[in-house]
Amino acid sequence: MYRRCGFRYEKKLRATGLARIAGIDEAGRGALAGPVVAATAVLPEKFRHRRLNDSKQLAPEMREEIYCELVSNPEVRWSVGIIDSVEIDRINILRASHCAMRLAIKALMEPPYHVLIDGLPVIPFPFPQTAIIEGDCISLSVAAASVIAKVTRDRMMRDFCAQFPQYCFDQHKGYGTELHLLKLHEFGPCPIHRRSFEPVAQPLLALEELAEIGSSPARRARRETGVSIPAA
Repeated sequence: MYRRCGFRYEKKLRATGLARIAGIDEAGRGALAGPVVAATAVLPEKFRHRRLNDSKQLAPEMREEIYCELVSNPEVRWSVGIIDSVEIDRINILRASHCAMRLAIKALMEPPYHVLIDGLPVIPFPFPQTAIIEGDCISLSVAAASVIAKVTRDRMMRDFCAQFPQYCFDQHKGYGTELHLLKLHEFGPCPIHRRSFEPVAQPLLALEELAEIGSSPARRARRETGVSIPAA
C-alpha cells in the first residue's frame, strides 16, 4: 500500500532537542553481483518534496531526477559507503551491509545526533539509532538515503557493464533475473559476482529452478520483471 513519506519520526526527535537526524538505507543486498551500497542523508528541517519516496516505488528516470536534486542541494548533507563483492564473500552480506552503513554515516562531515535506519537495528553502530520497518516508505530522511544508495549503485553497475558487457548488468543491475541467470550459465561468474551466493556457486542448479518456475502458468507472468533468487 502506498504511504506518503513524512517527518513524523524526525519531528519527535527534534522535539527532544536533537537537530541533526540522518536517514540511512542500502541497495544491492539481494543482488548476485556487484557491491552493496549504503547512503545516509541529513535533510533540513524545512525540507519538502512531493515526489520523494522509497526508491523501489520510483521509476528509474524519476530516481535519477530526485537524486540530482538531493545531491545538488547545499542544505542536504549526504554520503555513501561501498563494500565490494570480494568483501561480501569474506564476511557475508549482512555484515557487509552493516559495514557499508557504518562507513556512510562516518563519512558525513558533521556527525548526526540520531540515525533513522530502514529495517532492523544495526549492532554495533557509532550513533544512537531508531530502526523503522519499511522506513524508506515512512521517513523522508530514509527515503532520501534510499534514492542516493540506489542511483549510486545503478550507475556503478552500468559502469561494470562496460567492463563485462556479456552479462548485461545495465539491464538487471546484478539481481537474479532470468536474463542474468542465463548469462551466468553461459559465461560463468565474472570478477564482480558474489561467489558465496548459491546461484553463482551452482549456476546449473539456478537454471533448473528457473525452468521449473517458468513451467508453472500461474507464475509465468512474474518472469517479465525477473525471478529473484534468495542469497544463501
